[in-house]
Amino acid sequence: MGRIEGATPATRDRAVDGLRAVAILGVVLGHWLVTALVAESGTIRVTSPLKFLPEMTPLSWAFQTLALFFLVGGITAATSYTGSYRLWLRRRLVRLARPVFPVVLVWAGTAGVMLASGSAVDTVAALVKLVVSPLWFLLVFAALTAATPLVLRLHPGWPLGVVVVVDVLRYGLAAPEWLGWVNLAAGWLVPYTLGAAWAAGRWRGRSARWGLLAGGAAAAAALVVWAGYPAAMVGVPGAPVSNLNPPTLAAVAFGLAQCGAGLLLYRPLGRVLRRPVAWAATALLNLSAMTIFLWHQTAMIAVTALALPMGPLPGVHTAPGEVAWLGWRLVWLPVFGAALLVCLAAFRSSERPRP
Repeated sequence: MGRIEGATPATRDRAVDGLRAVAILGVVLGHWLVTALVAESGTIRVTSPLKFLPEMTPLSWAFQTLALFFLVGGITAATSYTGSYRLWLRRRLVRLARPVFPVVLVWAGTAGVMLASGSAVDTVAALVKLVVSPLWFLLVFAALTAATPLVLRLHPGWPLGVVVVVDVLRYGLAAPEWLGWVNLAAGWLVPYTLGAAWAAGRWRGRSARWGLLAGGAAAAAALVVWAGYPAAMVGVPGAPVSNLNPPTLAAVAFGLAQCGAGLLLYRPLGRVLRRPVAWAATALLNLSAMTIFLWHQTAMIAVTALALPMGPLPGVHTAPGEVAWLGWRLVWLPVFGAALLVCLAAFRSSERPRP
């Protein structure tokens, strides 16, 4: 702890690292809680307890923390962008891309071995999709990073307006479904530009932060209650509309509330992270953030596969049709965490900058 504290520059914005840590933990726990791998008849299929247990919907509010990721991304991009754009962009994109290669290589080999050993194609496809689907986040994040010089001059209201127009066209005027994919950029550009504005000294007032929290929450609730948007802030298999794929106006409003809450916690979080123990844990998590993000689904899959000879075990192999499933899943979370630590030990070096 002392070494980490001593190696931390006095200018380090610990609160930003704290928000990033909250975001990564939210994504990991959210995926582990709302993703079920069901073993049946020699195959594994992926489903979600949200499909069968609507009472779990509040979990999607607590653990869908993607807006915080983009808020922090906007803050760090705006504060780090100096000098040559080409060199700056290259450093940031290399940092994003380097940890991806081990995941792709390992899963290409794993998929080949599974198919050669007779595993069902549907099982292999489901597992590979589960691992690679979060990579959309990196593609969008990379695109917004490349657009940072433009983002610095953009008000968050502009991309928010695009999201409003797209949703009105999709749901009000029966426009083609493909139009919704415009929101994949516009929707996440809202918190990203908000982060850039925060770094530039705007939205710092307490009333502005409370306005984001209250206004975003009220708008999201109104859209769910009166406009028919889904209550879950993540995708639910079989649902006619997903708030996340692509992001809807409800998800963006929810993200604004989340950003408001994060910015309200900014100063208190910075004070807490002056404590050596809290800062050491946060710093270590941030140093491995990409590895955690890329390998947490693999950790869950590995536990599921290794436990198959003992199964089917509740909470890890069984269908999430009863509330008891959630209790068993909570029991399995430390096991998933242990498997993730093994992945970290094996692949964290890919995240370290090379000399």
